[in-house]
Formats: sequence, C-alpha cells, structure tokens
Amino acid sequence: MLTLYHHPRTRSSRFIFLLEELGAPYEIHRIANIRRPDGSGGVDPENPHPHGKSPALKDGDVLVWESTAIALYLTDKLPQNGLGPVVGDPRRGAYVSWLAYYAGVLEPAFMSAYMKWDIPRGTAGWVKTDEVMALITATLEKGPYLLGDKFSAVDILFGTTFKMFTGTPLFQTTPLLDAYVERVMSRPAYARAQAKENA
Repeated sequence: MLTLYHHPRTRSSRFIFLLEELGAPYEIHRIANIRRPDGSGGVDPENPHPHGKSPALKDGDVLVWESTAIALYLTDKLPQNGLGPVVGDPRRGAYVSWLAYYAGVLEPAFMSAYMKWDIPRGTAGWVKTDEVMALITATLEKGPYLLGDKFSAVDILFGTTFKMFTGTPLFQTTPLLDAYVERVMSRPAYARAQAKENA
C-alpha cells in the first residue's frame, strides 16, 4: 500500500492529485505538525521525511521524499496511465529534464525572487524567474502541456505551483499561462484531490 505523508496546503497536496490520476490504491497519513516559516511548528515524530517536511511517500518499506523523486517513482511504478514516459520512450529525456528543472531551477529562482536575493546571472545553478518563464512560455506555445500534447506528472508540479503563485508579484500571469493552469486544474482528478484535501 502506498502511504502519502501529507499536511494540508503544502506541496504534498499535489500528490493526492497525482495519485488520483494514477488510480492506484493509497492512503493518506496526515502529518500533525510541520516547521513554519515564522519559526513555529515542529517535527511530527510520525513523519518519516528526514527533515520533517511534507511530502513523503512510503511504499511498503521503501521511503521516497522530495517532489520530483516522488513523481518519478510513482510514474515509473504505475506506468499504465501514461503520466510519465517510460525508459525507451522518446519523450523520456524531456520528462526527466523537466522534473530536474523544477527542483534545480524553477524553485530556486522563485525562492530567490521571494527572498529578494539578487543572484547575478551565470553565478548559480539556476537563472532568474524571467528566464524560467520565457522557457515555459515558449514550450507551451508549441503544445498544451510541457511534453506537447501529452499531460504528465510534470504538469501537476508546474501547474499547481503556478496556481499557488497566481495573484502574487512572483508570477506574472498571461492568457497562455492562465489557460495552462486552467487545463491542469480542470481535470477530474484535481477535483477529487481537493475533496480529499478538505475532508
């Protein structure tokens, strides 16, 4: 049985969405406590994440943490719905690249903007948010999803992140990006996930 260690309104929420898309049996273990940006909160002793964060996933005795690792693990384990191109599929390279880009470029770029850190171009392993969004916009101009015509787990990661930042100075919305977020959020699995999130 797959167990998602989840705290409401955190990055783990999108994995309820992914698990609903995959159609696999799973259970949610609600984490009672997490560390908060203001210094409050703490580590739930029942949370297996090595830093007490959310999400973490257990598959029997296997523990997986970090969003991109969980997405890759689940789509490799459960390939039947096609949410992650398998080894040998020509789209696999783009898939794993977007997963790595999410963790290694997009999140650091957004965090540096949020913290108002001035990262000189070329001196870090990521770029500024304008370059990130230029690449994403150019990619979405070629197809409705980041892998072209095929919805995948990367769209869950990116789409839910953009939804979270919509209306903030960090995310400059455009009709193209609005339409992308709406395509991702209008999926029936997202509605089912939201119902479980709010249960």
